[in-house]
Amino acid sequence: MRDAPPWLRYAWHMSTVPFYQVDAFAERAFAGNPAAVCPLEAWLPEDLMRKIAAENNLSETAFFVPRADGDFDLRWFTPEVEIDLCGHGTLASAFVVLERLEKGRAKVRFWTKSGALEVTRDGERLALDLPARAPRACEAPKMLGDALGGAPMEVVRARDLVCVFECAEDVRMLKPDMRKIAALDGEFAVVVTAPGTGMDKDVDFVSRFFAPANGVDEDPVTGSAHCTLVPFWSARLDKTHLTARQVSKRGGDLGCTLIGERVRLSGKAILVIEGTLTF
Repeated sequence: MRDAPPWLRYAWHMSTVPFYQVDAFAERAFAGNPAAVCPLEAWLPEDLMRKIAAENNLSETAFFVPRADGDFDLRWFTPEVEIDLCGHGTLASAFVVLERLEKGRAKVRFWTKSGALEVTRDGERLALDLPARAPRACEAPKMLGDALGGAPMEVVRARDLVCVFECAEDVRMLKPDMRKIAALDGEFAVVVTAPGTGMDKDVDFVSRFFAPANGVDEDPVTGSAHCTLVPFWSARLDKTHLTARQVSKRGGDLGCTLIGERVRLSGKAILVIEGTLTF
């Protein structure tokens, strides 16, 4: 390498990994929730994965490595922190495995901090199995209405705070103050939800998701939030099969089923970027 040109000597010391950007829970490109996906042969140092996630600046970057049994270990990072559950990042990772790496597979299982998560083909969609997190009643934090730009009718929580409004229009019109939401309590995100009404009367419920303390002001479509929203609305509407819409700027629709202590979410995934990450 001593006689090689400078650009080649530099490249010799660089590392690369495959990189995919997938729009999850999307009916078309540039909708739903974009996730970066990096398949690895072995884990990178945690600090490097954090830097990659910050560089991508998406709500989540997913990293997975193969296991000897054919499954994968999976981790997710926001631009700020590692998280314990990410629905759209799991759906996007499954798309990469099933549509790019191992096209003959019908399903894939990931091992995560939230246990085993399985994704299966479901026609043109992918179906994701997640743990149910039923909410419990709680007291609303002080200044919650001021932070959201509107006072909810009811507040419950599981991992995150869930604020229930009267109609979908109320949820769409909220103009939250992200600085005030972050100051409420850095331990949780805030989910706002309402029954489907008006322009959203074709779905059972709508939602939005805010997590500024974790580096995500408004998440476009949040699979993990539906671990709580599905059991909540299933009890309210007395049905186990529901349709949901996250009414963020990008928006996304989800098919939802409550099966005992599990939640099944289905949606489409669309590849928008494929390349190589160099560092």
